[in-house]
Amino acid sequence: MATMISIVSSENLGSSWIDEYASVMRLLSPLICFIDSDYFPRGIEATRAMPETMEWSRAIPFIILHLGCLGVLWVGWSPVAVAVCASLYVIRMFFITGIYHRYFCHKAYKANRTVQFLFALLGLLCVQRGALWWAAVHRHHHAHSDEEVDVHSPRQKGFLWAHIGWMTSSRNFPTDYKLIPDLAKYPELVFLNRFDLIGPLLMAIMTYGLGAILHASDPGLHTSGPQMLIWGGFISTVLLFHGTCCINSMAHVWGKPRFDTGDDSKNSFLLAIITLGEGWHNNHHRYQSSARQGFYWWEIDPTYYVLRFLASVGIITGLKRVPESAYREEGRLGHGG
Repeated sequence: MATMISIVSSENLGSSWIDEYASVMRLLSPLICFIDSDYFPRGIEATRAMPETMEWSRAIPFIILHLGCLGVLWVGWSPVAVAVCASLYVIRMFFITGIYHRYFCHKAYKANRTVQFLFALLGLLCVQRGALWWAAVHRHHHAHSDEEVDVHSPRQKGFLWAHIGWMTSSRNFPTDYKLIPDLAKYPELVFLNRFDLIGPLLMAIMTYGLGAILHASDPGLHTSGPQMLIWGGFISTVLLFHGTCCINSMAHVWGKPRFDTGDDSKNSFLLAIITLGEGWHNNHHRYQSSARQGFYWWEIDPTYYVLRFLASVGIITGLKRVPESAYREEGRLGHGG
């Protein structure tokens, strides 16, 4: 009898512990999801099978990011804060265009493993999730551009959904590692992709710290930690976010095509200015692996100019250029730029 009581007590204790553990995990689940981008309580496949609709829980980070810009009403502005805001926009736009897009998505040039890791880390400062997620989504886009399964096609789901709505749906959050086997084989890249919160935290620390240092060393600059956080962290990041998203939305609606690509991609000088050369989107959709997207000297492509410099000093190698066939093809089609 004593033995039976002991067994029953042990089973009850085990069951109770499991229940308590499950309860704790349910409470911690939102926090774990926030920290670990590869954690999905219902499972990855079940998450991908969810309806493609806007979810307020997924929209909260975007709402907070935009509301944070209103902090300017309290911190004011200064020339140095505005300059840092503009500089961080340009620098981080290059991280998106030259690193996330032209390297991780399309391998338009080569980089050694150390540089590749540093590139992925710098990309996190853009607050647009990890390089592997970014690359997987973009490669899927090119494989199904403006088709029904394209997650951000204005033709299929409307302009606003293509611009921002698709990022508020849980089904688009898991990283499809099957689409990026060349990148997923590097554990350091997978780590940065999982814990992409590193980027926003570093941005907050660096911008606040810069403002605090400048305030202490030169009060005449009229800046501070909070002011720099608002301008360099929030405002610059919101501008960067919408500048990047313009390619998903506007570059498939406004502009002029040069090549017949079977989708709605277009070339736009204005978008090229906003995105450091990504506005030559139709060119890119025709020749995706080219490091240069502005095919002519008048098609401004600052990202390519920086990549040329990095190649000249040996940081990267093997820049893939525009194939000569591109210019012969354009002549046959008779399309303008």
